[in-house]
Amino acid sequence: MTNPQRDRRSSRHGRRAGAVAATTLFALALAACGGGGGEGSTDDADAEGPVAPATIPELTDEPLELSFIWFEWPPAQLLEDFANAEYSKERPNVTITVNTVPNANWHDAMFTQFAARQTDFDIAVLDSQHIGEAVTNGNILDITDFINENIETDAYDPYLLAAYGQYPQAETGQRDENARMYGLPLLGDTWTMIYRKDLIGDEPPETWDEMIEVAAQCQEDNPGVSGLAFHQANGSDAAAVTYNTVNALYGGNLWNREEGQIEGVINDEAGQRAMDVLVNEMKPLTAPGSGNWFLDEVNAAVAQGSACIAFNWIAASGGLLDPAQSTLGDTREEILDKLGFATLPTQETDLVPLGGMGMHISAYAPDDRVAEALNFMRWFEQEDIQKKWAAAGGVPSRTDALESAEFLEAGPFNQVYADSVSRQRDMWNVPEYARLIDIENTNVNAALNGAKDPQTALDDIAREQQSVLDGDGGL
Repeated sequence: MTNPQRDRRSSRHGRRAGAVAATTLFALALAACGGGGGEGSTDDADAEGPVAPATIPELTDEPLELSFIWFEWPPAQLLEDFANAEYSKERPNVTITVNTVPNANWHDAMFTQFAARQTDFDIAVLDSQHIGEAVTNGNILDITDFINENIETDAYDPYLLAAYGQYPQAETGQRDENARMYGLPLLGDTWTMIYRKDLIGDEPPETWDEMIEVAAQCQEDNPGVSGLAFHQANGSDAAAVTYNTVNALYGGNLWNREEGQIEGVINDEAGQRAMDVLVNEMKPLTAPGSGNWFLDEVNAAVAQGSACIAFNWIAASGGLLDPAQSTLGDTREEILDKLGFATLPTQETDLVPLGGMGMHISAYAPDDRVAEALNFMRWFEQEDIQKKWAAAGGVPSRTDALESAEFLEAGPFNQVYADSVSRQRDMWNVPEYARLIDIENTNVNAALNGAKDPQTALDDIAREQQSVLDGDGGL
């Protein structure tokens, strides 16, 4: 991404034994990883791995369990409850199970099974950055033909389809009509700014610099309350997303995708300014011992009234309105008298982090569950179902659902997401993602906790990430 203002996107119950697809609907496609060979497959020579049929095969009438894998957080249980309540109306013989693992183990829990060529899940919920690794290893089905036949692609912001399903990503992040598709949106997400209206006023800060000033003043005026709460942990993508967010807002870039260049880009003048702001201006406004905070810890600080301004993923923020979890009020209304939710302040740019995940079908799932997974995805992406998903507390990706009363009135942060879609920027959508994010998390966390000089940490990120790309032959 060479200009962040012009180019907004650069692109996040154990049960049966592992199911092995020894004989599958995709035998011919598996034999021809370049595409072609069977009904519903493609002749595109650039296709990677097994190709799903364009039409949904005959579904079984026998009892069937369709299994997802995700990480432990409220949307996972929401999906299981919603699917079993609503999908059962169409498919009463099907039970949906959403198996969960700790967030820090999420990637490895999926890719360890992928490496073994057998999975105890049928649908993997992948971050956008996981797609490249899964595609190049042949772990998930190419569903391009299925999407073309069954999904109203014009009903989505093209970027959301690209982010949650396309590989490789277009340089601009927009959907490339000629690129292959490997997934469909499950849950949209981005950061919201959460602020104490009773402490800083009803109107949120408009710029990042102003936000820091307001947070500092609030901390000074309210002993025992920290100015800021945000993700700092060395796990998942926590600390890295925080730095990337500040980097984007101050006009920085994570890399030059076209040239495969990280060193000299992420640690350029804008990147250095972002690291200085994060470590030397924002970190001093956080609570002692917050150096490993992530989703739950930020929410706890807000709910306990110990933070003036906080940043968290929208999909993780619903519990803040629960009086049983909050000291800010005995009712939802009392809590909302004190809490406000806003889009992120702007600075040099208006960019915000892309969150959310897509649904992807395991290449090792047996025939009956692959057919059911395709049918579930077709069902889930319909307008009326997306609106029901929104009303239940999910974050949809269809534009008509995003603009619907069902979504906008379901939560005080939903308008924040709708207003943020056009501002989102992703990370690197490459097979090396897992190593790149680990390098950045470790170094940003070290800088935030005083274990590394901020400039040294940033230079180490640039050097080590560049080595990963160069050591694998670039992009």
